[in-house]
Amino acid sequence: MPVTPIDPQPRSYAQGALLTDFDRVLFVSGQVPETSERGVPEGFDAQCRLAWQNVLAVLEQGGMTEKNLVKVTVFLADRKYREANARIRHEVLGHHEPALTVIITGIYDEAWLLEIEAVAAA
Repeated sequence: MPVTPIDPQPRSYAQGALLTDFDRVLFVSGQVPETSERGVPEGFDAQCRLAWQNVLAVLEQGGMTEKNLVKVTVFLADRKYREANARIRHEVLGHHEPALTVIITGIYDEAWLLEIEAVAAA
């Protein structure tokens, strides 16, 4: 599936993602830093990696990978997590550049420090 990044930025996102010639679209509900046993790890880095793991698991169930992501929205519980969020997102996505929005907001469960939702296409 051709995805053309519009104005790519240095940390794994672009100002836009132009899609052409795709057959399937997957909308990933907000993934939180919780294990299947309802465990929530301590600290932002561990929570961020777990939320991304959960996103990747949904993508896999849809027959897709991180390379199929076209739009990611990250909800952060506090502005202080911006840099760690960007660093870990870059670890996960590498040079893949979906469109991105980061929102600082209250999160549904106070134990969660972030939530990630996404759109993918193949």
